Amino acid sequence: MKKTLLGLAILLGSVSVTLGQKKKIEKRFDRAEAEAHITYLASDELKGRDPARPEMKLAIDYIAGEFEKYGIKTVPGADGYFQNIPFVLSSPPKSGSLKLGESTFNQKESMLVLDGTSVTGDFELVDLGYGLAEDYKGKDVKGKIVVTNLGAPDRMSPAQLFAVGREKVALASENGAAGIIEMYNIPSIPWQLIANYLSSDQMSLDQGAASKLPYIWVKDLQNDTKNAVAKGEIKSVSLNIQGKTQKPIDGKNILGWVEGTDKNLKSEFVMLSAHYDHVGVGTPDASGDSIYNGARDNAIGTVSVINAAKYFAKNPPKRSILFALWTAEEKGLLGSAYYAENPLLPLEQMVYNLNIDGAGYNDTSVITVIGLTRTTEMATLEKATEAFGLKAIEDPAPEQGLFDRSDNVSFAKKGIPAPTFSLGFTSFDDEINKYYHKAADEVDSIDMDYAVKYWKAYIYAAEMIADNKSKPFWLPNDKYEAVGKSLYGLE
Repeated sequence: MKKTLLGLAILLGSVSVTLGQKKKIEKRFDRAEAEAHITYLASDELKGRDPARPEMKLAIDYIAGEFEKYGIKTVPGADGYFQNIPFVLSSPPKSGSLKLGESTFNQKESMLVLDGTSVTGDFELVDLGYGLAEDYKGKDVKGKIVVTNLGAPDRMSPAQLFAVGREKVALASENGAAGIIEMYNIPSIPWQLIANYLSSDQMSLDQGAASKLPYIWVKDLQNDTKNAVAKGEIKSVSLNIQGKTQKPIDGKNILGWVEGTDKNLKSEFVMLSAHYDHVGVGTPDASGDSIYNGARDNAIGTVSVINAAKYFAKNPPKRSILFALWTAEEKGLLGSAYYAENPLLPLEQMVYNLNIDGAGYNDTSVITVIGLTRTTEMATLEKATEAFGLKAIEDPAPEQGLFDRSDNVSFAKKGIPAPTFSLGFTSFDDEINKYYHKAADEVDSIDMDYAVKYWKAYIYAAEMIADNKSKPFWLPNDKYEAVGKSLYGLE
């Protein structure tokens, strides 16, 4: 009987604490302020928060100013609230062509110059398979053009193609190559779609000498040219690339933190993150509007982190909280990837990353958590959403590979449990596509009552995870479980 009464008392005490947390969030949440944040960040004045545009500084200063106003601590090693990132903006060439054997390839029509400077001349070719580190063993590539397959055997998603491409360029530069040609051989993704997307300015990490290296994609859907190079039937290439320019861009991740209250848990961090960039100015819609404001993607997520910073500054949980707003997600997860490789706080101290991103919503009764069923915090996330009259659901479109297409994957790959807390969607339907990367994604189209519930649920979920004595982790057999065990020394 005593044990039963004790258990009941503990349960009631736990319920009382969680109800108290919810009430505290309700009481201290300032709807008018949150609406003011998203109204400004998604305003025409910021021109779509493109990291390559000067208006991006307005967003940067605004977010940092809110952190300072709330008393958020700066992260050791940061420049105030900033992690500075050297980017380079590479323009398409004014003209570009290359000749391989009897075939001539022209810019956009059958080749794309993605990076590097103008170059003219004849170069010897070296076939390197996929162009990974092991492919260089025993090969002399100095002064030659490296030819590779696109991507890597286990890295073929769009984001991965660009990430592994940057790695290949760095390897080619380190080994003294004069350039790199990747053969585009993915019939399932139309070349014209890729060509239209990549025939504009491209942003990438400034890799010094490697960024000057010609980096080219050549259309080779049947692998005819690649096979001919591999067999030695084509031994050289003639390049004629004119009018290629590069411009340095100063990128900034925005970071801050709140120290936890528990002497044993405060050395661990829950990372709350979202990307604050969007796609800028694009093709005008029927009304003539060309500013892609990005209210859903991802001003609403940026405001979630700002709201959380304000709340936790006055109500610190047991674990510490790292607030992270990433730049250049729309350019290929560049900001988060840079931090993951250059962390200012040890990654093994990050026990959870609750990321925010999304294309929009089509169901205001749910919150879609990409990766809901992959970590030990599933019940916590469900409880947080239910507290505000919503329901947490898992990714309804696994074929889209969404888990590996947002900033959370930069940290999942390192072993950190990292789901994405998205607006509620049950499919990629017309309601999503109506706003996704379009000028229509403006604040006045947002259901603000739903947004408020979403913002509060995010804070509540973060607080419960940060207060939980048990350390979060991947569920057994998740594809990131092994690297997680390695990161946290659980092997």
